[in-house]
Amino acid sequence: MDGTEGSTGQPGPAERSHRSSVSSVGARAADVLVYLADDTVVPLAVENLPSLSAHELHRAVREVLQLPDIALDVFALWLVSPLLEVQLKPKHQPYKLGRQWPELLLRFTSAPDDDVAMDEPFLQFRRNVFFPKRRELQIHDEEVLRLLYEEAKGNVLAARYPCDVEDCEALGALVCRVQLGPYQPGQPAACTLREKLDSFLPAHLCKRGQGLFAALRGRGTRAGPGEQGLLNAYRQVQEVGSDGGCEAALGTHYRAYLFKCHELPFYGCAFFHGEVDKPAQGFLHRGGRKPVSVAISLEGVHVIDNREKHVLLGLRFQELSWDHTSPEEEEPILWLEFDGDSEGTPVNKLLKIYSKQAELMSSLIEYCIELSQVAEPAGPQDSASGPPSDPSSSPAPVQRPKLRRQGSVVSSRIQHLSTIDYVEDGKGIRRVKPKRTTSFFSRQLSLGQGSYTVVQPSDSLEQG
Repeated sequence: MDGTEGSTGQPGPAERSHRSSVSSVGARAADVLVYLADDTVVPLAVENLPSLSAHELHRAVREVLQLPDIALDVFALWLVSPLLEVQLKPKHQPYKLGRQWPELLLRFTSAPDDDVAMDEPFLQFRRNVFFPKRRELQIHDEEVLRLLYEEAKGNVLAARYPCDVEDCEALGALVCRVQLGPYQPGQPAACTLREKLDSFLPAHLCKRGQGLFAALRGRGTRAGPGEQGLLNAYRQVQEVGSDGGCEAALGTHYRAYLFKCHELPFYGCAFFHGEVDKPAQGFLHRGGRKPVSVAISLEGVHVIDNREKHVLLGLRFQELSWDHTSPEEEEPILWLEFDGDSEGTPVNKLLKIYSKQAELMSSLIEYCIELSQVAEPAGPQDSASGPPSDPSSSPAPVQRPKLRRQGSVVSSRIQHLSTIDYVEDGKGIRRVKPKRTTSFFSRQLSLGQGSYTVVQPSDSLEQG
């Protein structure tokens, strides 16, 4: 197994109970259960399960769901459990990988032995990590869009995709429209909206109380900030259909939701589990570590604080060099090197990410870079910033510049990381404050348009 499989140590949007995708196995036939992003099940009766490939199961799912050919590129089969997630290659044999699951857990997770013994993966049909965003909004099949929408919604509600409050409200309003229909003052569905607030907003924004329900009825106490923003956004959801009618089809709202998610730099990523050093604090200079998610996509790498639900570091591949180490009797480490500054002085920084999945992450980064180098450049109508301008297509959301809010959760917080500044003096690596002569790594993205630079040493810099 290698990093191109999109493996991750993070559980999915919801903590699921242990369940098997193989409900019965006979001498020749088996009933296989494949789960969709909304937790619905696609049952398949298959022959010779042990030798069946992921590609063959994928085709069977597409046939049952009657999906168009584009679904072959959009979706992949994953083996998923609360401890590990693996995107399968077409040639993989899911049954055999399922039998090897305990070995994979021991190799790529730090789970206790008891958890490893009890863990059992299930098959999930979900987005392919290597499907470009620029192609996603060229899709018009409503069922494909619905599956993508359900997966993105689950990641937003679970805060796997950290979002600013304004974005959570806008996305939640589209979910309201899909589930409750067009906004109508005083509608009976207002009670549903109040009672199922966590279906529309991430848990940390759900302030239970009388606010939202009262606001929808036009009387009573005032709604909380998140609730009131959701209500306002719900009122503003546009209802112009593709045929010019007064009510838009659900596909239009699915596309609007995905278009909004494309503003999130980690949309469509594979997620990995790791830890980073905390900056030393206090009189005793205590540091310690904090758990993080490492999100890797075709565009770059993002390190996300699991507890605070915000980005600690976001880098395009042109802005970093990387490597991984797996020394004996020591914890594997993914190393990220990038440009920064210290008190206004340009410096080069080195971040250590401790993870048993360091090798997987390194391989995935390398594979994503290879794909980006061979991909054809996007034209004006094929860019990741929005859908193609096809007059016959359904209307897309109005394009606008991406917001860069002060204190946005998607902005890097390098000050919350403990990094190393260094220089290579020919014999070894010395910590400095702060200079270096060459990159510590040989693995760098060599693209003409890259913005990654090596800071040259200066005699005026103070060595530590």
